[in-house]
Amino acid sequence: MIHTIKTGETLSQISRDYRTPLAALIQANPTLDPDLIYPGQKMTIPGLPDPDTLPYQIDISVNNRQLKLLRQGAVAKQYPIAVGRILHGTPVGVFVIINKAPNPGGPFGTMWMSLSKQHYGIHGTNDPSSIGKAVSKGCVRMYNQDVEELASMIPIGTRVSIHP
Repeated sequence: MIHTIKTGETLSQISRDYRTPLAALIQANPTLDPDLIYPGQKMTIPGLPDPDTLPYQIDISVNNRQLKLLRQGAVAKQYPIAVGRILHGTPVGVFVIINKAPNPGGPFGTMWMSLSKQHYGIHGTNDPSSIGKAVSKGCVRMYNQDVEELASMIPIGTRVSIHP
């Protein structure tokens, strides 16, 4: 997968966001000078497929509290979600699903899917009444049956676009 470096990003943060060892990033990008990275620069993230080669994409509207699953650009499914509360907003941007963890326990419900932004994910909930509200610490919450269905359809590397 190719990552475009954003303003303020460091190799260490990119390593944490993608849960990829720094040494693996450096090895996968032999022409990259680790001491001189800049916004707009492209780098390979090893172990993840190119999202452009996958049939699915996720589109999340924070304001509408809705997640759309797109297949080949057409809406295949829509799900209600909960988003981040004031001071803990859901991050806006383009990310990818980097892993899936069934039964993470606690407030994360029956499925956790990590985004390529440290500490954020799409997950189930132990409080179904929270769906449709701005109540999380920035993650996207779904009904357990919905997040399980979504996780069963999408592969690792699926692009996730989050917007207001």
